[in-house]
Amino acid sequence: MQTNLIDSDGVEIWTEEFGDAAHPPILLVAGSGAQGVTWPDELVGRLVAGGRRVIRYDHRDTGRSGTVDFDAHPYSWLDIKDDMLRVMDAYGLESVHLVGHSAGGLIGQLVAVEQPERVRTLTVVGASPLGGGEGQVIMRALMGEPQPEGSLPPPTPEFVAHFRAVIASPPPASRGEEIDALIAEARVMNGTALPFDEDAERRLAERVHERARDLGAAMNHRRAGQTAPDFEPVGALPRIKAPTLVVEGTHEPAKPGHGALIAEQIPDAELLMVQDMGHMIAPRFADELAAAILTHTAR
Repeated sequence: MQTNLIDSDGVEIWTEEFGDAAHPPILLVAGSGAQGVTWPDELVGRLVAGGRRVIRYDHRDTGRSGTVDFDAHPYSWLDIKDDMLRVMDAYGLESVHLVGHSAGGLIGQLVAVEQPERVRTLTVVGASPLGGGEGQVIMRALMGEPQPEGSLPPPTPEFVAHFRAVIASPPPASRGEEIDALIAEARVMNGTALPFDEDAERRLAERVHERARDLGAAMNHRRAGQTAPDFEPVGALPRIKAPTLVVEGTHEPAKPGHGALIAEQIPDAELLMVQDMGHMIAPRFADELAAAILTHTAR
């Protein structure tokens, strides 16, 4: 395992590399506001044991990567996408097996559309379809507004209730409150099928808290979504040529049914429904996900 700080247009991006540099590269791209370590170590280890070189990284404004004065230097999700490409360039990788979770899966779809030569295979986990208007669907749900006909399926009532309460509450004022807030969100994202492992989640939350330069800076990712709200091309998914695996948990609370919609639009895409999984990738699912990704990236 080796860590590196790379420069992405003046922003430091923390990266971590595992495995033999001669092996096929997998780049793990986390979701909005998420650090690279939210990809479970168990999953990374199984991918490396399966003969893959694995790279994960902290988005800007998360973890050990650089933070930005957003008011002075606003950015969009196009800039976050470009950070990912600069990580590839820093490692000398013309193309990778791209594995993205949530918003990481969304920008993975965008790169597969715009720069297909850089994507050997695409795996999207817990993501919404590119150009589907996910942000508007969630906002209407939180505001209690009806969804127009043809919209993406809305999040679950548990998801909506949690984030309404977050919006109505003052921000955490101490380390303990910040960790408790991370755990409360993870509880909702766990879904309702399996018991929530609070001890394991507390260990992860403490790790996330301790390695963050500025934990609150991750909220800038939401502001980034407002900087260029129309960055997603509509109707572009049929143009994706990379072999694509779409993964969704059967108890997805944030984007239920979105995986099937992605798979329907990308030619020859495969859909894997993971029994009892919610939105987050808990270590208990590492074996099943690693096996699927290893098979897919061997295509």
